[in-house]
Amino acid sequence: MALYPVIMCGGAGTRLWPASRPSRPKQFIPLAGNRSLFQETALRVAPLAQDDGRLIVVGGVGHREWILDQLAEIGIDDRVEILLEPQARDSAAAMAAAALWTHARDPLGVNVFVASDHHIPDHDAFREACVIAAEAARDGRIVTLGVRPSEPSSAYGYISPEGPGLAPVRAFREKPDARTAADYIAAGYLWNSGNFIVTAATLLDELKANAPGVEIAVRQAVTNPSAADRAVLGPAFADAPKISIDYAVMEKTRHASVLEVDFEWSDLGAWDAIAATGEGDFGQHIFEDAEGCLVRAPDGMLVAALGVRDLAIIAERDAVLVCDLDRAQDIKRLVARIQTTSPQHLDFARDQPETLEAGARRLADWMRLRALPLWSSVGASEDGAFAEALSLDGRPVQGARSARVQAKQIWAYAEAGRLGWQGPWRRLVMGGVERLQTRFLRDDGLCCAGLSPNGAPSPETASAYDQVFALLALHTARDLVPDPAALEACAVSIRDQMMGRTSEDLAPSSEPSDPIHLELHLLEACLNWATRHDDRWSACADTLHAAANARLHSMMDRSVGGGAPGRLFECARILGRYAHAHDDARSHALASNLYDLGLLGVSDRERIVVEALGDNGQPPRGGRSRLWAQAEWLKASVVLSAGAPPARRPRLEADAQDALRALWRHLTPDGLWRETRLSAGNFINEAAAATAFHSIASALSHLSDFASSLGWQERPSLN
Repeated sequence: MALYPVIMCGGAGTRLWPASRPSRPKQFIPLAGNRSLFQETALRVAPLAQDDGRLIVVGGVGHREWILDQLAEIGIDDRVEILLEPQARDSAAAMAAAALWTHARDPLGVNVFVASDHHIPDHDAFREACVIAAEAARDGRIVTLGVRPSEPSSAYGYISPEGPGLAPVRAFREKPDARTAADYIAAGYLWNSGNFIVTAATLLDELKANAPGVEIAVRQAVTNPSAADRAVLGPAFADAPKISIDYAVMEKTRHASVLEVDFEWSDLGAWDAIAATGEGDFGQHIFEDAEGCLVRAPDGMLVAALGVRDLAIIAERDAVLVCDLDRAQDIKRLVARIQTTSPQHLDFARDQPETLEAGARRLADWMRLRALPLWSSVGASEDGAFAEALSLDGRPVQGARSARVQAKQIWAYAEAGRLGWQGPWRRLVMGGVERLQTRFLRDDGLCCAGLSPNGAPSPETASAYDQVFALLALHTARDLVPDPAALEACAVSIRDQMMGRTSEDLAPSSEPSDPIHLELHLLEACLNWATRHDDRWSACADTLHAAANARLHSMMDRSVGGGAPGRLFECARILGRYAHAHDDARSHALASNLYDLGLLGVSDRERIVVEALGDNGQPPRGGRSRLWAQAEWLKASVVLSAGAPPARRPRLEADAQDALRALWRHLTPDGLWRETRLSAGNFINEAAAATAFHSIASALSHLSDFASSLGWQERPSLN
């Protein structure tokens, strides 16, 4: 019998204003100790998920970062299934989502539903109670934990059990006044802790019988999650009736039982409850003749109290609460007045993330002011050669010269000129092309792999990838050279030799990828040349597209690209370009599927493309990341947004925004970059490789070319 603990993160904590607000509710705040209530809850219930069980967290999509960051802080983020609600629909819908997920994985699974904001210091006693309750749940009971009251309280609901220990529930009672609470305690009532232990199958049956609207809507939402983010429940979730599990099921079912427990428990619903823990003070304060007060202050603020008793003094940057602890339950009334008179203080002011358009303009400025001046001077020689890399202090790294860098730099400078850069791009392109033709081209018309440090051609077999990038470079330079016909003849020779090879010949074992990616890169080069309305290039593009399409369809059921998400985005981008140029809906659908597979490699926590998926092909919680992969994610999302249905475009544009932010992490203020970021967040201290210049310039080029599709008034340029 596997247990699946479920942490419900939907509480708002209104009575804990001003510390608890919608963007940072009470469960994510350290209120009784150094850890947040959510973290304490996760540590308390995670050990229940032994053997085949799994910890599940259900929370709002707006709290994604809180959930991921706080799980990572306590080291259990890789053992958690997270379900994000697109809209809050109360506890019945949230519990239904977790039960449906559990039942699909394990039809006999038992869920232990717990609130994320309860204070239960004795973790062992809590887990022991859950194991006892799970035995009854296996027999079809819905077991809630009833806490033996320590005092009459109007803050909690009450349960009337039919007997001691584990017993059927006679009745549930709402929060009473103080006198009625005392009567309840005298009659043997228990506090309703709001924890439930039930098999997923039983809960779903009860929802079908008593709240079918909840079950139907949530089932559709779990079956059809957000295509762009599989943690987010589908839009049908918003159709679920907004109702608590108490009203939806517990007050109607005939299967309710209660297990009496005697451990310390509090829902910490108001400041008086937090004061009672003795661990609620936070920040710097000075008391003089002040007793029984609770003080909380942010870093850098001092609270001083003189001659007062039993007060809650809660300070935030923008608001201060002073409250008699005996009146803590009435703070909701105060919040209602704030909603009318000063609604901006109901939540914390949040920094708005940089828009994609603003980020694109900033990237253009960085290229124009930093990267291009540096690389066109220090990174280029008078003889048309380009540096393979620059050290992080801006010095050329000496060594052999590769055809791939030569070709990519030609393309990058030509593209900079197209985007309006006023620097010496024309000289760099023409000098680079002349060197490419005179030093790198072999007698058979193909590019050699590179030149030795003394300038001699490398005897290595011609690299297939180098030919592709030579085609891209020659295309950009065609209209600049004195003899464009000769240059185009050179490109045709490379093309025909590449097209004459079998797919197995396209990517020798020394290449970093399998043939499908080379076919697609060659397709991209042919698409560029086909813009000159040359039927021969168009025919080659169609041939390559047909072969790639068939190969990709046959590979969809296994990991494409050896588990490298960046390669999936690359495939999606190039197919998307073809689909956009040819109005090909089938290719766009395949590109979209590849894109969605690539999203499995986007880290939930940091929104970066990791270097590789896990062995099980599941979304990673962390991992190394590479600059080029962030650029490919950005380009793919921009290309696909142009041909996407209107409902999907906002998600793709949001992805592009995330991808650009991820790319910025790799760039330095002085026009350089760091290629590899480790899972801990630090970078490998290595020279900035010139090949990445092509990735960055290409990202800016895509943002500029698709600006009108994105609804921008102006294209980002290098003017």
